[in-house]
Amino acid sequence: MREFVMGLPKAELHVHVEGTIEPATAFALADRNGVTLPWPTPAALAGALEFDDLQSFLDVYYAVMAVLRTPADFTDVADAYLGRAAAQGVRHVELFFDPQAHVARGVPIGSVIDGLYAATSAARERHGVSAGLILCFMRDRPVADAAATLAAALPHVGKLVGVGLDSAEVGFPPGLFADVFGDARAAGLHVVAHAGEEGPPGYVWEAIRTLRVERVDHGLRSLEDDALVAHLVESRMPLTVCPFSTVRLRGCATLADHPLARMLRLGLTVSVNSDDPAYFGGYVGDNLDAVRETLALTDDELHTLAANSFRSSFLPEEEKREHLRALDTYVADATNVRFR
Repeated sequence: MREFVMGLPKAELHVHVEGTIEPATAFALADRNGVTLPWPTPAALAGALEFDDLQSFLDVYYAVMAVLRTPADFTDVADAYLGRAAAQGVRHVELFFDPQAHVARGVPIGSVIDGLYAATSAARERHGVSAGLILCFMRDRPVADAAATLAAALPHVGKLVGVGLDSAEVGFPPGLFADVFGDARAAGLHVVAHAGEEGPPGYVWEAIRTLRVERVDHGLRSLEDDALVAHLVESRMPLTVCPFSTVRLRGCATLADHPLARMLRLGLTVSVNSDDPAYFGGYVGDNLDAVRETLALTDDELHTLAANSFRSSFLPEEEKREHLRALDTYVADATNVRFR
């Protein structure tokens, strides 16, 4: 079954490129760029990847991303992730990045975007994967900084798919960024936002009503509001769930407590993603295989999760249909082999 899950064609819609920097890569880039990390060795960094909450994770996350300095650094990290993702059945990626964290360290936004785009634009040829970029605003920084970041990114708008909202959630409701998201939509960009990870269901409502998002990232706390669940089901609003992330950040005690199976059975349009795989113990195929085993997901439910990932993407409709046909063929062929 693990082989079946790993080969299952899927899209990944919730992954932060800065969260794909493995400890060995972090130290290699630190050596390349003359950066001193707070840990003496890759093993020491790996040992620091135990978190009490979202903020404790972010403290390590931002320290590690300081190794990214040049366009080549961003290209190398993104390309390495795309290769790993392709090996786990990913056929399309919409990759998050946090330009504010890099610009604050003196890295020009053009270097960030150009470096990442060099990897995503070559992904189909190199890895058999299509890939786009979603620029995320850090909600715990001033709104004016987000607006300035969008303005600086607009000359590169053709290299972007959309914008998102991430970082520490509690105390920073989505509605603060309504004008910035309006400007992004006016520029032709898709819009998504993290909501309902640590924040309350009201943040999910706000992301939908005020930011007019097309996808909600995480959204687990939506389950606390029956009216919100009904709206999400009726509108088919996609939710990008990240099981390993939720457990490692103490959103639920164990993987067995994760509500993914309940979400599926309620009719929510949920997909499985890796969030920050270098920090949380695995890539998207690893996440999907773990929930399959732990939550006793059926073959049909695995098929639904994979189909939801393509349907929830910002691919053109014909490309979505092509991926869904390939998915159906893969599942049918695998079923025939298993029951032959």
